[in-house]
Amino acid sequence: MTFTFAKLAATAALTLGLAATAGAQTIRVAHVDPDDWTASKKGAAAHIFKNIVEGETDLTVELFPAGALGNETELVGQAQEGLTQVALVSGAMSKICPAAGVLDIPYTFSSATIAWEVLDGEFGDALAEHCLEQTGLRTLAYGETGFRNFTNGTREIRSPADMEGLKFRVQPIPLYVEMVKGLGGEPTPIAWTELPNALSTGVVDGQENPVGVIYNNGLHKLQKFMTLDGHVYAADFIVISDEFYQSLDPAQQQVVAKAAKVAGTMGRAIQQWGTAEGVNKVQEEGMQVYSPTADEIAAFAEKAQPAVVEYLRGELGDDAVWIDRLQDAVAAAQ
Repeated sequence: MTFTFAKLAATAALTLGLAATAGAQTIRVAHVDPDDWTASKKGAAAHIFKNIVEGETDLTVELFPAGALGNETELVGQAQEGLTQVALVSGAMSKICPAAGVLDIPYTFSSATIAWEVLDGEFGDALAEHCLEQTGLRTLAYGETGFRNFTNGTREIRSPADMEGLKFRVQPIPLYVEMVKGLGGEPTPIAWTELPNALSTGVVDGQENPVGVIYNNGLHKLQKFMTLDGHVYAADFIVISDEFYQSLDPAQQQVVAKAAKVAGTMGRAIQQWGTAEGVNKVQEEGMQVYSPTADEIAAFAEKAQPAVVEYLRGELGDDAVWIDRLQDAVAAAQ
């Protein structure tokens, strides 16, 4: 794990703070999004959580936004170690609880409302309990990072055939590599910080991200076409150190759990708004946006899902049962 000097200092300060205030009722909440609650899903969720908890208990909530304490992998590690109490994370959860990776199976959720019903129902509760046993982190609620979509600078994509021969930047995660391969594209794992240059210089033809990420980071200025295929629905996990949670009295636990539920809902609302606004803005600035039909989405799913599911079954071992549990839950919700 690599820390900058600032992150080491922040971690040391937290450690000293814990030692000096043993037993103090303070909840440290960390995430990597901007602090602006009007535009940032995690920023909004964190502020809502703080307002409710401080308004209804004698607990104090301290916020550490914008990666002040590190990246998501570092944040979940700090929560496990007790350096922070609450972390709002997305992709990092599957690194410590592999079963959470089934949520990234492409074209699993046909809409956000189906995803919410599944995550807020029996499946989400069961996954949270499983991850608690695996990690010592209790999932208080699920938020939303949003649906991921393809963009490129070459041509409009309406079918997997349109992806053939195009190089797409993907996260350095095998699941995403398998997905793009299945769709006929050429996956190229590239670090996030190197993406703008890779698009500008033609190292890759396209990329995939939620609409808000695409617009807020100016990627639409480097790409001409966007396809709203929503291949992966990315969930946020609002997790708390279970050791700390169990140290709270029942009334405090109730408020903390309620605050997280409201915070997750607020994060979803901000994300939904950001997506709708982002689609309008990229179109106003010249990007061509295409919304596939249900039949076209089915064609994408037919190509992408088998390769990813096969990969996950091999990786998850006994936890592969979560693939079937998710598929059953989605079928019931639909």
